[in-house]
Amino acid sequence: MAGMIEVRSLSKTFVTKDARIEALQDINLSIQTGDIYGIIGMSGAGKSTLVRCLNFLERPSAGTVEIEGEDLSSLSERALRAKRREIAMIFQHFNLLMQKNVIDNICFPLDIAGMPKKDARKRAMELLEIVGLTDKAKAYPSQLSGGQKQRVAIARALAANPKILLCDEATSALDPQTTQSILQLLKQINQEYGITIVIITHEMAVVRAICSHVAIIGEGRLVEQGRVLDIFSHPRTAQARELILKGGGGEYPAPENRQKELMKGKCCVRIVFSDNSSFEPVIANMVLKFGQPINILKADTKNVGGIARGEMILSLPDDSDTQKSMMAYLLERGLALEEVDGYVD
Repeated sequence: MAGMIEVRSLSKTFVTKDARIEALQDINLSIQTGDIYGIIGMSGAGKSTLVRCLNFLERPSAGTVEIEGEDLSSLSERALRAKRREIAMIFQHFNLLMQKNVIDNICFPLDIAGMPKKDARKRAMELLEIVGLTDKAKAYPSQLSGGQKQRVAIARALAANPKILLCDEATSALDPQTTQSILQLLKQINQEYGITIVIITHEMAVVRAICSHVAIIGEGRLVEQGRVLDIFSHPRTAQARELILKGGGGEYPAPENRQKELMKGKCCVRIVFSDNSSFEPVIANMVLKFGQPINILKADTKNVGGIARGEMILSLPDDSDTQKSMMAYLLERGLALEEVDGYVD
């Protein structure tokens, strides 16, 4: 079934005086109507370039982007501008007009579209009610918190009744609590208005919180894609495993050499508890059965698409036969399991 957004064999090359940069190479995506779709990768992976290609703010060097079956490259400039009104965008740094108050910021795109001022202000107040900021209509951006600024940016993005909302690192400048409130607002907007949302992020926690599907970008290439639940439980690539184990992305300090040395050669496994196994004391029973201690390196419970999922990193005993028996025992009890090489938190 064709999606709301179809990306086929998309590549983007930037040519400068000194270099030729392959920012994106042969990207293929299908995003269905009503999805909340995450695109995640480390800094410099190409994800922000990709989102700008989705509305042709950046024209791909090769390949196509189709919105509801319409190839954006085939449109005239006038038709493309009209199509972009269906594709709203919010950014990390809000991009509000500092000299205008909140209601005028929201009215701005409606004024440009020629809506009568009275109708525009009525629409703006409706949007402020949706984002929970009716009391801030006359405030200026400098008087708002980061979360409030992003809510205004979301209201402004919704002004023209878009079908698609692109979010480029929209929560990266916010603290964790504010991030959660913005993500819940996006989820509410998706559910109540059916808007397809694409979230660009380097944080796996953001994807886990509200996305149904995810694509992982590494060095300009699509390395893995699928349902968030499937990739969280059974990551197939090194990039996916790193994002999951680190809980996000971005830059991390190298672990101490002493820690690396301690874990060198150890058999470490990552297990994910399913709904059925989360109430059974599997690890305690395994220790009793085999009479061998294990080292729990990490234990966590995460919300993946509204489902509680338990995760552990275990260091198993050195004996290879015991390792194999323990892994078989865990698999028999319905746990997702993968080996991780010398895990260090």
